[in-house]
Amino acid sequence: MSELGSPTRALRVAVVGAGPAGFYTTEALLRTERSVTVDLIDRLPTPYGLVRAGVAPDHQKLKAAIRVYEKIAQRPSFAFIGNVTVGRDASIAELRRFYDAIVLCFGAETDKRLGIPGEDLPGSHTATEFVGWYNAHPDYRERAFDFSCEVAVVIGQGNVAMDVSRILAKTVDELKATDIAEHALDALSRSRIREIHLVGRRGPAQAKFTPPEIREIGELADCDPIVQAEDLLLNPESEAELADPENRHARDNVTILREFAARGAPAKRRRYHVRNFESPKEIRGNGRVERIVLEKTALYGAPFQQSAKGTGEQIEIACGLVLRSIGYNGVAMPGVPFDARAGVIPSVAGRVVDDGKPVPGIYVAGWIKRGPTGVIGTNKPDGYESAESLLADVSHLEPCAVPDSRAFLELLRARGNRSVSFDDWRRIDGAEIARGKPAGKPREKFATVPEMLTLLDGAVRE
Repeated sequence: MSELGSPTRALRVAVVGAGPAGFYTTEALLRTERSVTVDLIDRLPTPYGLVRAGVAPDHQKLKAAIRVYEKIAQRPSFAFIGNVTVGRDASIAELRRFYDAIVLCFGAETDKRLGIPGEDLPGSHTATEFVGWYNAHPDYRERAFDFSCEVAVVIGQGNVAMDVSRILAKTVDELKATDIAEHALDALSRSRIREIHLVGRRGPAQAKFTPPEIREIGELADCDPIVQAEDLLLNPESEAELADPENRHARDNVTILREFAARGAPAKRRRYHVRNFESPKEIRGNGRVERIVLEKTALYGAPFQQSAKGTGEQIEIACGLVLRSIGYNGVAMPGVPFDARAGVIPSVAGRVVDDGKPVPGIYVAGWIKRGPTGVIGTNKPDGYESAESLLADVSHLEPCAVPDSRAFLELLRARGNRSVSFDDWRRIDGAEIARGKPAGKPREKFATVPEMLTLLDGAVRE
């Protein structure tokens, strides 16, 4: 039998999840001198993961990474298999029949919970739902958000919280030339929201958003930022954090917030309140969100180890919409070990482990490996590490029984699955771009899987 990775028997790898982690892992695998083929599998007909469905529509420059992924997809030993859910359409055990190794890169698909009363009242949503809805993610097309209220509250101090609050604060004119979903733009055009409150339990020195994100709030066409001067009074530990030479982003954040606080009286139609040292305690309402109860907090601990503790002082904000953006959790994959507490698949250097022992042939990369941390580029060294571990293990891998992707696709077809190739995706891509041109948008995304499959099968004109 030929050695795996030799000219006569290519190493066959299934990478599950076509987001940044999946593409960077694929890139590393295909750059080796060994003979390797990669099938990149995703549950959606569209590749690129959160670069397509997570990056805010008004931040098109952040989607430039797609050009790198397109080059990876042009390699002859690459194939995209979209519209296939591993764990439903095919099990991990079945993938092992067709692939010598599997790398799981499917991210963190659920949100962390606040764990407070009223969290599930109508009008209280996760940021993931809202982001998916305005980005035309098929999972969230049918979500409904009530913008008839005048006050919205966003819980969180990261860039996702900034994204969702900024979308609420922008005018239609600021959004109409982006690739925001048509249904979202239509709904937001009727929004009555006049106040957005961004709530963080710690202080401005600990906020996780980046300076460009908060600076942008001061440049909105019809929304003024409001920061209370008392929120910018820092304890000695926070001052020590700002003095750290490696903590420039926090210094810049505080500088920007101080500039906001020094501005004159607000004059624009909408107001964006940056609130610090407040933690949500309860969401109240008769059948839907009507107000949120916040508790004032104080910081305790050494620099970079400070935690927020409640002071007992409470504040109520009347509101009709709450968006929760406090982090993400991974979900388990049937047939693969899972650390429910950490929300990740346990691994060492990308090798999946069970009770500390490597699981042969199963690897992991991205958020499902390390947790929801970092930016798009963080996935490159992460994916490269996992690929290097896999390639180092080649001599110990058990060759799959059926080294043939066509046989895998035939199995899917027999089960009624319509898989989507990269050429299919190019047709979807071209149709979306054409749909956006009349409105001056980069593209008008298809928001449902049936729409995409109908296009591919020729029932509608591109």
